[in-house]
Amino acid sequence: MHPQFAAASEGRGTPIWFVHAGNANTVLQAFGDRERAYAAAAGFEPKPGKLLLLPKLDGKLAGVLFGIEAPGGAIDPFRPGQLVNLLPAGIYRFANAPHDARLAALAFAIGAYQFTRYRKAEPVNVRLNVPDGVDAEDLSRIAEGVGLARDLINTPSNDMGPDQLEEAVRALGTVHGAKVDVTAGEKLAKDFPLIHAVGMGSPRAPRLIDLIWGNETDPKVTLVGKGVCFDTGGLDIKNDAGMLNMKKDMGGAATSIALAHMIMSRKLKVRLRVLIPAVENSISGTSFRPRDIYTSRKGITVEIGNTDAEGRLVLADALALADDDKPDFIADFATLTGAARVALGPELPAMFTDDDALAADVAKSGMAENDPVWRLPLWKPYEAMLDSKVSDTNNVSTGGLGGAITAALFLKKFVSAPSWVHFDIFAWTNAARPGRPEGAECQTARALYALLCARYA
Repeated sequence: MHPQFAAASEGRGTPIWFVHAGNANTVLQAFGDRERAYAAAAGFEPKPGKLLLLPKLDGKLAGVLFGIEAPGGAIDPFRPGQLVNLLPAGIYRFANAPHDARLAALAFAIGAYQFTRYRKAEPVNVRLNVPDGVDAEDLSRIAEGVGLARDLINTPSNDMGPDQLEEAVRALGTVHGAKVDVTAGEKLAKDFPLIHAVGMGSPRAPRLIDLIWGNETDPKVTLVGKGVCFDTGGLDIKNDAGMLNMKKDMGGAATSIALAHMIMSRKLKVRLRVLIPAVENSISGTSFRPRDIYTSRKGITVEIGNTDAEGRLVLADALALADDDKPDFIADFATLTGAARVALGPELPAMFTDDDALAADVAKSGMAENDPVWRLPLWKPYEAMLDSKVSDTNNVSTGGLGGAITAALFLKKFVSAPSWVHFDIFAWTNAARPGRPEGAECQTARALYALLCARYA
């Protein structure tokens, strides 16, 4: 059970009433004259995020009023997650229904997240009676996965290189009884030339991490996560602002690890495979260079137009391996392009797939889970932007426009599976929002977990 959830044996908690402009009068009428007078004297207004603690005559807490968005407007289902950082220590319960009781309880758990590896913090001693009909065990595994991804992404690169990413996957495999293999050294250079090329400029050796779990006869689900543990940009070096948050460039790997935890903990009837190309894109005399040409695992020759477009290179070899296995479903996750952020902002990851039914299902799950995505097109005419005069393809497009689309089109060259989806994520929250503390964020994993549960639970 997640530490923010109280056991039933601990009794009913202090009631929280959710109020908005449409129900405030009704809620307040249920109180006595004293409580209504107190609320009026305190100047409480039923606006989103507004909080009022209602005292008993003995000074103890009788209940809580908390403002949420009125129906009909823009609603944040995670608004109740704000409470975990506002309430005094204790156990609480929902006295009336928020917009979505399940998401409200989840926000309560993931909103309490703290990154404490390097600095102690006071524990969040606010706990919730999980609402009736809500599966506390499933919410706990989701919250655990989100916390795992956030911890991995928040950890700075001096403590989160390819070695440590491998350790994280091995630890996950041990917990769930999964098999973990790693390809490195000469075998990596031979079998996965693009992964090796990106990582060979760093003293921290590149590798491909391969986790397999489940019965071979079950439907095959493969997750691929970009594991660039730090990205200097390579010889096409980033500026200081561009490099500042590059510890999060392994956010795709962290997302795939989080989703894998959810899947294995739920024991979904799938044969799960997780592929993580783990590298550091660094600068040295052995770094790969602009205009170098490499023959990928799939046999496609790739000219390097820009060493700062390294993520698609490591994903290409990993996707080719995934495709060899002929899985029923492939999803890849990557902090791939700034162009996706320009198009959709930090809160809305871009989704690419040619499978219309899959796109509709993912979008539906994303909205239901408050983990939204937005589909962008795999616009075939833009493939010409990736043309090279000396190889099968360039790793970047000419002209600099449509960057998220051309990156996805590059990846598509290495996948033939009909049910493939690519997510271009940000994996970060610049300013704290309810249920989403500032810092690392786990995007798209909850949407995919809901989809896979619907298909394979």
